[in-house]
Amino acid sequence: MISPPERSLHFPASQARLAGFLIALLWCASAQAAEWSNTEIQLQVGNLDVPSFAGGGSADHVIYTIQHASGWKYGDNFFFVDVLDSNRPGFQDFDLYSELYANLSLGKINGKAIGAGPISDVGLLGGFNWAADANVRKYVAGTRLTLDLAGFAFANLDIAALVDDSEGLASGGAPAEDNTVLIDFNFARPFKIGDADFSIEGHIEYVGERTNELGGTVEAWILAQPQLQWHLNDRIALGIEYQFWMNKLGDGDTDESTVQALLVWEF
Repeated sequence: MISPPERSLHFPASQARLAGFLIALLWCASAQAAEWSNTEIQLQVGNLDVPSFAGGGSADHVIYTIQHASGWKYGDNFFFVDVLDSNRPGFQDFDLYSELYANLSLGKINGKAIGAGPISDVGLLGGFNWAADANVRKYVAGTRLTLDLAGFAFANLDIAALVDDSEGLASGGAPAEDNTVLIDFNFARPFKIGDADFSIEGHIEYVGERTNELGGTVEAWILAQPQLQWHLNDRIALGIEYQFWMNKLGDGDTDESTVQALLVWEF
């Protein structure tokens, strides 16, 4: 297990906002020159744990997700928006959560491969995370290692600073937090059984320990969300998502392990 950082990463909020503005400009520019793109709507249904600070126990959830990935001359982009609806009043009974990332490929910019061994490329990664009910804004700034793994459609290892730019309790949201580190492995691995097409895809992330504005400790967490998809055709897939979340949302009293039903429509 990765040890949490000994101190918060220093990244002024003004610089974080500038980084966010540059990410938005990069996204808009790349959208005009996309070489490929993939957009999906996903529906997930399951019973998820509720952190102890929100009352504990569990709640039935329906999650609607739209996600998009695209590539262009100098890199690639990805975003998703979750609409979360639970039967627990006051906790994700209707909430929005979104993440957006833009990656600049140094190999594409340089015009020749950068990397060695399983690393086929190195990129500069920027991103933005947002949660509606908690009024959370976080920026991501770091590097992406593109991995050449046999049989994988793609595999990336992202190593970045996670910079909190939330207004915290003063805005009626969740307590603001110190900055920390984010490490994420995201992947897709297609395979066949007979004539049937399947894939395992998703991500595994580590977020380091940090302190919130009340002086409390937000525990480091590990979140894994692999999906097993059975592709009925080029558009529709059925499957499951297994969610493992150690210290869910930084709560040291909540470790989640659950399976959700999954429907995917690609267009």
